Amino acid sequence: MSYPLAAKPEDVWTALEKDRENYFFIDVQVRGYYPSYALKFLERNNLKIDITEEDKKILKENTVDFVSFSYYTTRCISAEADKLGEGNLLESMRNPYIEVTDWGWGLDPLGFRTTINEIYDRYQKPLFVVENGLGAVDIPDENGYVEDDYRIDYLRAHIKAMRDAVVLDGVDLLGYTTWGPIDLEQFQVGQGKKQGLSQ
Repeated sequence: MSYPLAAKPEDVWTALEKDRENYFFIDVQVRGYYPSYALKFLERNNLKIDITEEDKKILKENTVDFVSFSYYTTRCISAEADKLGEGNLLESMRNPYIEVTDWGWGLDPLGFRTTINEIYDRYQKPLFVVENGLGAVDIPDENGYVEDDYRIDYLRAHIKAMRDAVVLDGVDLLGYTTWGPIDLEQFQVGQGKKQGLSQ
């Protein structure tokens, strides 16, 4: 989910465009057709999809039964692209209303609840959260133990936000899985190992 940096109409529009980029594939898979904003994007960029009427029929008849998605943080978007900072996860402006991790990820459990509601409202299909977790610079003590209460706090707050989306808002949520340690296996052979990064 993208917040506009300000109530400035240009920021609101740019945030909408960023969300459309994120929703494009899900829109096609859930609705069974290419949305008008995507067709206009293709037209403006002189791109043509080689798709037959039979292809369209197959697409329309084979939509997904549920929507799965990952959530780590929200983004804060400005129309002034030169102000965009580079974060570890997504290009975004610093949201002054939320805390950030050592990696620059915003801590936004209410944004998680909002995202769950936004996706459910958009598609009216059951949801499944397939990834949710916190990346941090974990520093082991002299015994190799990592006191990661910050990760526990992150998960607790996000699980509560998810519960609120289900119990208070009526979202149909099939399941939830956290971002697991094996997700970061690539760091063992790359930059993460040198920096001591772990999930």
